Amino acid sequence: MPNITDTIEEFLLKLLADSVSGAIEIQRGDIADMFSCAPSQINYVLQTRFVPERGFLVESRRGGGGYIRVTRLNTVPADTWQRALKYCSGGLSQETAAHIVESLYRAKLVSLRETKLMLSVVDRKVLRLDLPWRDELRAHLMRAMLGIMMITKEEE
Repeated sequence: MPNITDTIEEFLLKLLADSVSGAIEIQRGDIADMFSCAPSQINYVLQTRFVPERGFLVESRRGGGGYIRVTRLNTVPADTWQRALKYCSGGLSQETAAHIVESLYRAKLVSLRETKLMLSVVDRKVLRLDLPWRDELRAHLMRAMLGIMMITKEEE
């Protein structure tokens, strides 16, 4: 049985998929009422699942008549690759690396096998170093993998 965060994420992704513009505007309270959860749970889903590394932009307007707008970022392959590389500068957490790889998979730029391989390479269980070296090594590995993947995908 999926947990509430997965269910809310699936609901919002379905709304986005059905949206002609690639953006949706929601009322946090309305969604919370729909799922019988606290509004903070909606915030949690938006802050952890709808992040730029995964190809989303979240904007909000507070006050009466306020809303939260979720926009799926441009999925042009070159833009997606460049955005992924941008996030790999400096240190890179395992969570951010996973978001990047998932966004490449959703954009159909990497296969499921490549996704699993990339995720296994950057896992903290494999990179058994202390911070900050682990995050720096993860960023270097991601840049190397992305560079090869970009070249390979353009040649295919």
